[in-house]
Amino acid sequence: MTLILNQALLEAVFFLLLLGGCWVRSEPTQDKQALLDFISKVPHESRVQWNESDSACVWVGVECDATNSSVYYLRLPGVGLVGEIPPNTLGRLKQLRVLSLRSNRLSGSIPAEFSQLKLLRSLYLQGNQFSGEFPTEITELSRMIRLDLSSNNFSGPIPFSINNLTRLTGLFLGNNSFSGKIPSTTPPGLVDFNVANNNLNGSIPSILAKFPASAFAGNVDLCGGPLPPCNPFFPSPSPSPTLPPILTPPHKKHKKLSTAAIIAISVAGGVLLLLLILALIFLLLRKKRSRETTKTPKPYAASRAAGPVLDIGTSSSKDDITGGSTDGAERNKLIFFNGNGYSFDLEDLLRASAEVLGKGSVGTSYKAVLEEGTTVVVKRLKDVALGKKEFEQQMQIIGKLQHENLLPLRAFYYSKDEKLLVCDYMPAGSLSALLHGSRGSGRTPLDWDSRIKIASSAARGLAHLHAFGNLPHGNIKSSNVLLKQDNLDACISEYGLNPLFSGMTPPNHRIMGYRAPEVLESKKVTFKSDVYSFGVLILELLTGKSPSQPSLGDEGIDLPRWVQSVVREEWTAEVFDVELMRQHNVEEEMVQLLQIGMACVAMVPDQRPAMQEVVRMIGEIKRDDNDDALRQSSDDALRGGSDSQTPPTEPRSSSPGGTA
Repeated sequence: MTLILNQALLEAVFFLLLLGGCWVRSEPTQDKQALLDFISKVPHESRVQWNESDSACVWVGVECDATNSSVYYLRLPGVGLVGEIPPNTLGRLKQLRVLSLRSNRLSGSIPAEFSQLKLLRSLYLQGNQFSGEFPTEITELSRMIRLDLSSNNFSGPIPFSINNLTRLTGLFLGNNSFSGKIPSTTPPGLVDFNVANNNLNGSIPSILAKFPASAFAGNVDLCGGPLPPCNPFFPSPSPSPTLPPILTPPHKKHKKLSTAAIIAISVAGGVLLLLLILALIFLLLRKKRSRETTKTPKPYAASRAAGPVLDIGTSSSKDDITGGSTDGAERNKLIFFNGNGYSFDLEDLLRASAEVLGKGSVGTSYKAVLEEGTTVVVKRLKDVALGKKEFEQQMQIIGKLQHENLLPLRAFYYSKDEKLLVCDYMPAGSLSALLHGSRGSGRTPLDWDSRIKIASSAARGLAHLHAFGNLPHGNIKSSNVLLKQDNLDACISEYGLNPLFSGMTPPNHRIMGYRAPEVLESKKVTFKSDVYSFGVLILELLTGKSPSQPSLGDEGIDLPRWVQSVVREEWTAEVFDVELMRQHNVEEEMVQLLQIGMACVAMVPDQRPAMQEVVRMIGEIKRDDNDDALRQSSDDALRGGSDSQTPPTEPRSSSPGGTA
């Protein structure tokens, strides 16, 4: 009995020790003490109040790894830090990935112990009062991606050792007092560079000539590249005296043509020109006669010179398509919605030259150019399960939905074998094409302001669809987000089509990468599954990765799980699209949108926010950037725009419960 009790006691003690060990590993004890040493020795404003009794991982500006065992992210921008960075403090954060101390009043030199931060990827020290020469300790951090030392008091030369940072994509040294020449070589992956307003001199290295003149402005002795060319060091030699012309030897002189030869050549040329004109006239007459003899008597035949004709009559009788009788004509015609501004009919549509825009899960889209110049998009649906009456009822529901961020349905057509939808043509194309198109040298990157504007406007459209259409979309993806050419506002297309397939998702209706987990089992789409798909769309905007590209198997990327894994291992610098990482001072906003996207893709549907809440959260991102119009439009989406209806009440969803 005593032996059994002793064994039980030993097991209990072992369990407590194991539990205690786990508790120690869940708190970055050493990093916490380093942070306390730092903040206790640097005067600061009240915005940084770290409670020593709390875990360091919940402190303002501090983020830890997934196990809370190390500090990965320290961001204290604009919190009133004053004075020098104390030695033996921040250099002890061995696992630190991102350090942002920008827009404070820190001074002195960069501590040599920064060379110990071997895993540091991004360092933002701009807008302080640091002085001294370029901190060469930083050039030992081989994993550095972004380095911003602008708007300080650094002086001296830019060291050649900057080339040790082979992964560097952004280097910002403007508004300092650096002198000397720019190093002749730079990191190969550099896409953002600025040394404006220093005391640099000499010629700009040819590898840096790709950057604009503004990146070098304010350096009066700098020349070459995008700036005016450098003056040569040695003066140009004086011009040689004019030499007398060399006489051509007599045997080299060319004889002039005789008058008879000139006349013969002129006559021959005239005859040849006349023969060419006669041959051209003959060919034109022959081509015209051929057209007349081969012209088909069909009422909807059209020339294919401008492209393939939209042919929807291959499997239907004439009465089905054209309406051979009065009843048939009334029964089988395009049905327009009021106020659309179009005046064509089915006959005009069948004559239109057509171009395939894409083949999707619900049908094929054509760009149709009518004879009078009007351009529309015709969606040819496939596998529609509803009868004519139910189909027309659903079209009436869709046609009544009016919102600036929903692509309006202009007309529809129903016959036994063909179901067509007619919408406006958006020449700017889809978000998918703009985001994942060619990324060659001629590509114009999609900047941060454009991406968050697209996310905001698409969210407003989807929120209106949910609140006032009472319809889940069921097929949210980047190819169904079309863009307005003038301002890149988003318009959501292909909404309200899910009921056409008897409440079941047709084959391949949803690309795996966008599909909510519960849709795999129920085969039914809901408001919450739309929110999940929209969350994937947000992650697509942030990462530049398409959930439909087969990088992780035939089904495409599980983008939410990929983002979670990268954030857990490498933190956010590795998540964002490289085109976004080239931009300056937007990392905080990107992280905020990332948090919203991750909240939308929660595995449990009830934990996802409603779309109205998503609109409001996105509007909050730009609160400090003169974005009143964005927030006003967000409020309009919550009220349903100009409609006077009251949106239906939805169960209150929980707010995002964590950070990315």
